[in-house]
Amino acid sequence: MDNTATMGATGRSSDAAAIAGLKVMVIAGGRSAERDVSLATGAAVAKALSSAGAEVYAFDPGVSQHVVLWTPDFGSTAIGTTPPKALPGNVPSISPGDLRLNEFEGMNVVFNALHGGDGENGRLQSLLDMSGIAYTGSGMLASALAMDKNMAKRVFTAEGIPTPAWMVFDDPKAFTYAEAEESLGSPLIVKPNSQGSTVGLTLVDKASMWDKALAAAFKWDERVIVEEFIAGRELAAGVLGDQPLPVVEIKPKHGIYDYECKYTDGMTEYQCPAAITAAQTRACKEQALEAFRVLGCKGYARADFRMTADGHLYCLEVNTLPGMTSHSLVPKSAKVAGIEFSELVARICQLAIKR
Repeated sequence: MDNTATMGATGRSSDAAAIAGLKVMVIAGGRSAERDVSLATGAAVAKALSSAGAEVYAFDPGVSQHVVLWTPDFGSTAIGTTPPKALPGNVPSISPGDLRLNEFEGMNVVFNALHGGDGENGRLQSLLDMSGIAYTGSGMLASALAMDKNMAKRVFTAEGIPTPAWMVFDDPKAFTYAEAEESLGSPLIVKPNSQGSTVGLTLVDKASMWDKALAAAFKWDERVIVEEFIAGRELAAGVLGDQPLPVVEIKPKHGIYDYECKYTDGMTEYQCPAAITAAQTRACKEQALEAFRVLGCKGYARADFRMTADGHLYCLEVNTLPGMTSHSLVPKSAKVAGIEFSELVARICQLAIKR
């Protein structure tokens, strides 16, 4: 029997009951290109925790506002079809002053609902570690490794987890399209080295697209990664605690699962469990769990894959703070495993408290 099919039946009442009465700080928003997605995640998480009986507080380091008791109008659930355009080019890093750590006193756990930037790259995690505050998701090192796609792929390669071939550089003139094509084939994926939600990502299949794709990627990061494109099916497998969740197949209306397809109703079809063989499902879950482990992830995460026509899997990346919105994959997958959204966020909090 697939062990994820019974996950929802184990610990459901205990986790939900344990979260009641706890003080939970939801950090959302921030200054990254994924600010809109983070606000939507934060609002959904705060609502679910409140309904489970937790005393929920909210904080948005993007505007350095004080910690406030959560109200139903906290944050935004509106996600545009493109990343926010008003973000400054070089935003300052999150600092202890931004976090107002003195206001965190008495909190039982922080639910980190930030996506991208300092909320996901290990900086926030290191500040919370030094303050002795329990928080959801992975620790500093795993967060930093997973956010840096080049470093994560190096770890995958060293540990025998297949990943698409790639090159990384910090100078847009370092390679021509012809040189990249000769090394990695065509088409190519061009994207920032340390971003999420496919921000700044372009599928490049001709030389005339090269300069524009590089400009789009360098807009969001100082380093750009160019990766071979793996033709096939798009799969994602979440991990909760030490168990893989059911595999999701992603079928975007575009040729690639870009920002617009991720956050626009009707632009992507999701199938969970994915209509793949039992052996392929098992392999995908095993690789997701292995990727989670070799990076040192904790709590929960999501591994993304491409699967070729002959069933060969390539791990693209691990997202250590996957979205928790109505479009998000981990909640969809958890629901198939019998875990409703409120129970999912409660269980994530309990994993953080017990760590």
